[in-house]
Amino acid sequence: MALLMRFLNLCLLVFVSAILSSEAATDPNDALALHDLYNALKRPKQLKGWMAEGGDPCEQSWTGIECSGSSVIHIKLHGLKLEGYLGGQLFNLHSLKHLDISSNRIGGMIPDGLPPNVTYLNLSENKFLLSIPQTLSFLRNLRHLNLSHNILSGPIGSVFKGLDNLKEMDLSYNKFSGDLPSSFASLTNLTKLYLQNNELTGSVVYLADLALVELNIQDNHFSGIIPQHFQTIPNLWIGGNNFSRVVSYSPWSFPFDKVPSEQNISSPPIAESSAIEKDPSRGTQQQHKRKRKSLGIIALGVGGAAFILTLLGLAIVVHIKRNHTTEPESLNTSRRSMCSFPVSSNGDHSSGRYEDVPQNLSFNTPPVALPRHTTTVRVSTKGKVPPNAKLYTVSELQLATNNFNEENFLGEGTLGSVYKAKFPDSQIFVVKNLNLVSLSFHEEEQFLDVVRSISRLQHPNIVCLTGYCVENGHHLLVYEYVRDLTLDKALHCKFFFPLTWDLRIQIAVGVAEALNYMHSLSPPIAHCNLKAANILLDDELKPQVADSGLSILRPLTSNSVKVKAAEMAINDSGYIPQEHGQTGIESIKTDVYAFGVLLLELLTGRRPFDSSRATEEQCLVKWASHRLHDYGSLEDMVDPILRRSISAMTLSRYADIISLCVQPEKEFRPQMSEIVEALIRILPKPGADVVEGDAFERSFRSTKTRFSELS
Repeated sequence: MALLMRFLNLCLLVFVSAILSSEAATDPNDALALHDLYNALKRPKQLKGWMAEGGDPCEQSWTGIECSGSSVIHIKLHGLKLEGYLGGQLFNLHSLKHLDISSNRIGGMIPDGLPPNVTYLNLSENKFLLSIPQTLSFLRNLRHLNLSHNILSGPIGSVFKGLDNLKEMDLSYNKFSGDLPSSFASLTNLTKLYLQNNELTGSVVYLADLALVELNIQDNHFSGIIPQHFQTIPNLWIGGNNFSRVVSYSPWSFPFDKVPSEQNISSPPIAESSAIEKDPSRGTQQQHKRKRKSLGIIALGVGGAAFILTLLGLAIVVHIKRNHTTEPESLNTSRRSMCSFPVSSNGDHSSGRYEDVPQNLSFNTPPVALPRHTTTVRVSTKGKVPPNAKLYTVSELQLATNNFNEENFLGEGTLGSVYKAKFPDSQIFVVKNLNLVSLSFHEEEQFLDVVRSISRLQHPNIVCLTGYCVENGHHLLVYEYVRDLTLDKALHCKFFFPLTWDLRIQIAVGVAEALNYMHSLSPPIAHCNLKAANILLDDELKPQVADSGLSILRPLTSNSVKVKAAEMAINDSGYIPQEHGQTGIESIKTDVYAFGVLLLELLTGRRPFDSSRATEEQCLVKWASHRLHDYGSLEDMVDPILRRSISAMTLSRYADIISLCVQPEKEFRPQMSEIVEALIRILPKPGADVVEGDAFERSFRSTKTRFSELS
């Protein structure tokens, strides 16, 4: 009887499978992934046959899709001018071997959840941003990787452990920076490597023992000696770096003047095995269709017979049950427990653990991804997650910034790139992508401490932090949006009408009140990077201090960001006092000095440091210090546009405030609370007599088109 029941169940299973195969020829998980990809690519017309939902990719021969049986094995979308991004369901393509979307306009981040069994991955010549996902190391079958000609930046990251099958890799023509990760040394089967035209630094020692036949690392910032093993590499390009040319330090004589030759992977490795070399059913798509139809007819025939036999079996079972007593409940429970175990495709239950790459699941089971969001948030036992800031996912910020599109790019700061973001509820924010190195546990804690600290800042003259993101090595901050008009532009850009004295003194008071608020907190928060470029002016020209409390993260930035920050620091050197570099409570005195320089900048219309001027006038503080107490010289210092609009008493008191703020000895600089009181005393009183320039100020305030941002 047991054998009969097993036979009937098997027939029923075949019958159901036949019905399902007649409805859809493509694995449901594969179809789900392709629907998501189509939507993420903005449903382009170039993808003939593709659908946002429904349809059958394998049966209907969607553009660029090749199948083996019911599984998608190839996606080839090269050079179709596709836009958008890759979506978040590629991990569902468990049978995919070949993914080529090169030579398009696809942007955003490379998703964490890539096809787990892919052997060929070509994402070159697109607009991918940020870094390589940490989950790349899960692609254990990967043989060919091409990420060249994108906008990837920051450290490459230690993402190559476990990629023992990788033979060719091209990361050229990006903006990678920092030293090579140690995981390069684990690529024992790598034969071709292209890293040219990046901003990589440090030694190339991790490449010394690789079995390379082609290596191009030219036009980077590598230094040190050239490994002796390099002379055995048949095709080698290393020019445009900082390797030592001194014979005593170089183990072999390399011709540094060797003519560079462009190298780039443009096709799969010649020796690469077929993506379906182990699939006996390999053939054309038409052959697959014919086979599926034949199998469907056979299955329906068998299924019909099974259905009849099943009815007969049910009658027998009913008859047997009438003549037997019920089995003990414990036995039924035991059988149910045995049937609850998942059926393994390999029949191995001994390990009791999940493999690194998840197995295919049934259609009704929620898809299980690779760890797409290996979140690195580690909450300290000393504190809690920032209470005033929302925790965003990378996907949310990617959507809001249109995949970090260039059209949303606002500028490059001393910590990373800044983007305008529009969220689904139509709110506008600013996303600051901090380009940090790979952080240790302690450094992650330090980052969260900074977020907790600045999330406390709630002041009308401080740009408010509204959220943050710490996910898979990415660190992003979300701020309220203030139009892209800085005090630096307003003062020094010839395309804007000049600020009047009343506006300048009101801006000074607003900034002073913001600093006073920060310094009065417990513990106090120092800005440490106060400058005109970090003061935004809103629609009413009220100041909003940006980047408050972030300078502590500078040591954690990537080398490329540090280089850019160093370049910016040359122009910002006029804001920096001689004790620069001190931390803790004393750093608030640095803010006082920088604020004094800002007051001078507002008064004179000059930059704090201007290399275009005569040597004695380049540093604003040095040039102005001995003129502050001589009224004749003081009048000559005033911005020509402001002359005759400032009373003698106001000018004298203003000069006294500046003089105290820029004292060389920090002990003699006043508290910001004292500075706020002093500035308020010289503010124009409501209803005071109109002085020359007030009429122009009214026009300046009311006619915003005369003081508009550059188009």
